[in-house]
Amino acid sequence: QMRAGAEQAVADINAAGGVNGDRLVLEVADDGCDAETAVAVANQLIGKGVVFVAGHFCFNASIPASEVYAGAGIVQISPATTLPKFTDERPGEGVFRLAPRDDQQAEVAGQFLADAFSGERIALLHDKTAYGKGLTDAVKAVMNGLGKSEDISIGYDAGEDDYRYLVSQLGLENVGVVFLGGYHPEAGLIRLEMARQGLDAVLVSGDALMTDEFLAVAGEAGDGTLLTYPINPRDIEQSAAVIRTLEEAGKSADRYSLATYAAIQAWAQAANAAGNTELQAVADALSTRTFETVLGSVEFDEKGDGSRPGYVIYEWREGAPKLR
Repeated sequence: QMRAGAEQAVADINAAGGVNGDRLVLEVADDGCDAETAVAVANQLIGKGVVFVAGHFCFNASIPASEVYAGAGIVQISPATTLPKFTDERPGEGVFRLAPRDDQQAEVAGQFLADAFSGERIALLHDKTAYGKGLTDAVKAVMNGLGKSEDISIGYDAGEDDYRYLVSQLGLENVGVVFLGGYHPEAGLIRLEMARQGLDAVLVSGDALMTDEFLAVAGEAGDGTLLTYPINPRDIEQSAAVIRTLEEAGKSADRYSLATYAAIQAWAQAANAAGNTELQAVADALSTRTFETVLGSVEFDEKGDGSRPGYVIYEWREGAPKLR
């Protein structure tokens, strides 16, 4: 996806005159989501005279690579790294991201629960994993901070195939909404058991449920399930033309394709505004200007976090995730 987006962005920018009159040349490297490999890749790119990197994908590659780029005066915009530490502890002012922060997901979900279900009894579930419990704890903190308390909180064991007792507990508490921090296999089974027991409660969860495999388990019972997920670029008007071009070429036009395209757009506009590709000038432009991209209008804050894409609420409906 990232390569497809980068190739198209470079082609489109070159067709429009390049950056400061120069054509862009794309270098592609694979870090294997490995820290040591990422450092080696970063040094290879320095040797090739790279002035900008759209990457990396995994946080354990992005973070060590960012230290190399910072030392070499290279601007980096990751279209995929969501770990807050990436920008909270960035090693230089040339490190940016066009990916939502993990903690933003909890803010959106907690606010949604407090606002949309203020009069409902709420259950908080988690699968005891770092992801599931971490997300549920963060959502609880946001929701509680807004004056809404949960009525029951339960940790369950991932990998089980029978959640009848768990759902019975929820029924006895007469809950109207269930927030689940966990993965799709167990979430699907729990949602299916809720339907079997006639528990008429809304299931709300996180980005791990954005997969067809959730419905493969839950079946029709999965309809109406809500989840937080970064807004799909296909739901953004500005992305339509690029999506069409990529699909006509038989290339991926999915989330990371378009986020990578947008990262290159933002850097190119900043470099044109700065009149050069030097780190200080481009970083200053990125930090102070608004950029028109396939993700919409983008600004970067003092940490280097982009204003888009953000988390929104999706609903599984008629076999597909629909923007709520």
